[in-house]
Amino acid sequence: MSVSTMSPPISVATGSARWFQLVLGLVAMMSISSPQYVWTLFTKPLQTSLGASLPAIQITFSLLIVLQTFFSPLQGYLIDKFGPRFLIALGCVMSGAGWVATAYISTLSGLYLTYGLLCGLGTGIVYVGIVGLMVRWFPDRRGFATGMVAAGYGFGAILTTFPIDTMIKASGYQHTLVVFGLVLAVVGALAALAMRMPASTDVLPAPAVMTGSKDVKPGAMIRTPVFWLMFAMMTMMSTGGLMIISQFAAFSRAFGVADVVVLGMAALPLALSIDRITNGLTRPFFGWVSDRIGRENTMAIAFLMEAVAVTAMLLCRNDALLFALLSGVVFFGWGEIFSLFPSTLTDTFGTKHATTNYGVLYMAQGIGSVLGGPLAALLHDVTGTWMPVFIIIITMDTLTGLLAFFALKPLRKRYAAA
Repeated sequence: MSVSTMSPPISVATGSARWFQLVLGLVAMMSISSPQYVWTLFTKPLQTSLGASLPAIQITFSLLIVLQTFFSPLQGYLIDKFGPRFLIALGCVMSGAGWVATAYISTLSGLYLTYGLLCGLGTGIVYVGIVGLMVRWFPDRRGFATGMVAAGYGFGAILTTFPIDTMIKASGYQHTLVVFGLVLAVVGALAALAMRMPASTDVLPAPAVMTGSKDVKPGAMIRTPVFWLMFAMMTMMSTGGLMIISQFAAFSRAFGVADVVVLGMAALPLALSIDRITNGLTRPFFGWVSDRIGRENTMAIAFLMEAVAVTAMLLCRNDALLFALLSGVVFFGWGEIFSLFPSTLTDTFGTKHATTNYGVLYMAQGIGSVLGGPLAALLHDVTGTWMPVFIIIITMDTLTGLLAFFALKPLRKRYAAA
């Protein structure tokens, strides 16, 4: 590995171009965030319209996440091969079209094929494509840039949640899906059509942290221990975080704090509001920190901080205010996985195949989504308590934080020297 302390001067044109690309990436990410983050607003009207049970409706959401993540290696390969402009625009259109088509379906299978399949594949293309683009444009601020666009995916729904909720109540869910599906598709596609890869004439700064000098293909990457260590670490962090996300309302009710009024709000919606903010802010923040003190050092700090916060939240589970505030700290220690892991991966395996490589690693999030919610619910049903779930989360957070510093850091150094 090499650490560059001197960067070549960056031209004004290149400097402006890459920040413009970051803004475009942020806009496109925001345009595809609503299918995931406002899904809950559509469940009840869809249930009524289709005459289906809630579990049957919720399969749609699982399909959305699974298709978004498990097809990401293929999507990343296509973007690396054909460029980001058309494919990211296509992903934005597919995501919006999924909403428009959902407005006209009358069966559960139709819902799965429109909202689940179209939105899932569309958002997956956009997500991995934009992350792959940012790691190329910002070698010196890789963590910050990927954190910003990842935060856009979380924050985008803040702009649409209330308008969508208002329109559903005023005009119905079908009209709302058509209007917002078209608007978000157009906005995202227009942003994507102005995107481009860095050209040979773009002089970019050297990386600011420990990086490798090799461009490694996905096939070679998956034969290295360092990749599988990162994959295992991201899987553990995804699983633990999604255990909390999927069951947060359930265990806050079990602890008797969900409906306790603090700061003028019930503790549960207050906690969820805080969590959404901290889960977005952590991505550029810890990405920025990692650009300065190194990826593994930052991972160790963030993951161990989450372990401490989950422990404190458990110990303070009977205090509604502390429970809500500590939940924000928990998510501040979790959401940065979406900036730290793609940055570390690109630092290690190079930029040439960055989008495809991240698509392979991003499958760890898919495994976490499959394991997190069901595993937490199963443990609770078997034991009758949430304690085993918290113990597993704390253990995985602690283990991953220690692995970052004591295993990943030396292993990356040895890999580069080989």
